[in-house]
Amino acid sequence: MIPAWLYLEDGSLFSGKAFGKHGTAGGEICFNTGMSGYQEIYSDPSYFGQIIINTTAHIGNYGTISAEQESAGVKVSGVVCGSFATLYSRLQSDLSLQQYLANNGIPGISDIDTRKLVRHIRKAGAMRAVISTESGDKVFLERALQDVPLMLNLELSSVVSTKDIYHVGNPDAKLKVAVLDLGIKNSILNNLAKRDAYCTVFPAKTSFAEMQKSSPDGYFISNGPGDPAGMNYAIETVSKVLEAQKPLFGICLGHQLLAQACGIDTYKMHHGHRGLNHPVKNLVTGRTEITSQNHGFNVQDSQLVDHKEVEITHINLNDNTVEGLRLKNGRAFSVQYHPESSPGPHDSTYLFDDFLQMAEKQVV
Repeated sequence: MIPAWLYLEDGSLFSGKAFGKHGTAGGEICFNTGMSGYQEIYSDPSYFGQIIINTTAHIGNYGTISAEQESAGVKVSGVVCGSFATLYSRLQSDLSLQQYLANNGIPGISDIDTRKLVRHIRKAGAMRAVISTESGDKVFLERALQDVPLMLNLELSSVVSTKDIYHVGNPDAKLKVAVLDLGIKNSILNNLAKRDAYCTVFPAKTSFAEMQKSSPDGYFISNGPGDPAGMNYAIETVSKVLEAQKPLFGICLGHQLLAQACGIDTYKMHHGHRGLNHPVKNLVTGRTEITSQNHGFNVQDSQLVDHKEVEITHINLNDNTVEGLRLKNGRAFSVQYHPESSPGPHDSTYLFDDFLQMAEKQVV
């Protein structure tokens, strides 16, 4: 086993064992509390530019399979875990996690006390970090860290978005949906398509006028990486959709952009929400949902008090942060969490039905 080092922006240094691709890579370090779904996490474009700590006891035990990809390739910068499994037990798997990460050029470090590391990040906050198999020298690692950009005000969606328009679903479907790809997950498109929606997926910087040419019945604004405050192009597109009073649904980054388009600020969270086990209360129904989450930015709740156009529909029961919004005119809504929830839980998939029902009602 080759040694590896994890160096944090505050000067903390951890040593462990290398897996994946050997070398040096950096990103913002954050942790995910899910006990399964590591492949879905690593291929989620929303994690672009981040090093992921998996808090579950061991990673890699069920290998990887192409059907569970959320995008083309791995999007994380690096992986940190306690115990790394080189052998896997699932017969359907295509590759071991070691092969999967090595093929995608992603370094990892194991045999880290992840409990200690996560407690440190919960106290100190998210920060830049570097994984290296080349050297544990702090001067070397500090030099590598300087090449890692700060996530605040960083625009990343145009990097991970599709470069060309493409389609998902049945062309003869009942409804047409224009999708703004800011780093969309495959499972979101699959949830729309299986509900008889034909999706036309557009690059991140597509204008409303261009999307409108597809004659959609509704507009979907996707999840994605980076700071929504640095995405004036997307805020303008969302604003134009709202001005036209078209049905709109946003998830995660799409939720934050809806807020921005309505004049509500977003902010960078201390260490974010990432996992498959976050309780969210639906204020409309009174029911609690167990949700999948992945975000480091959120909507300013203080600016929503007595807002003339927007109201809160969901809150996080761990810290009371905003998890859902809707326009009072009934034309748009959004959630901060992930109702597509691959690999789970599936408490919130009703939101796709709500969106398509809203679009269907407004078809002329």
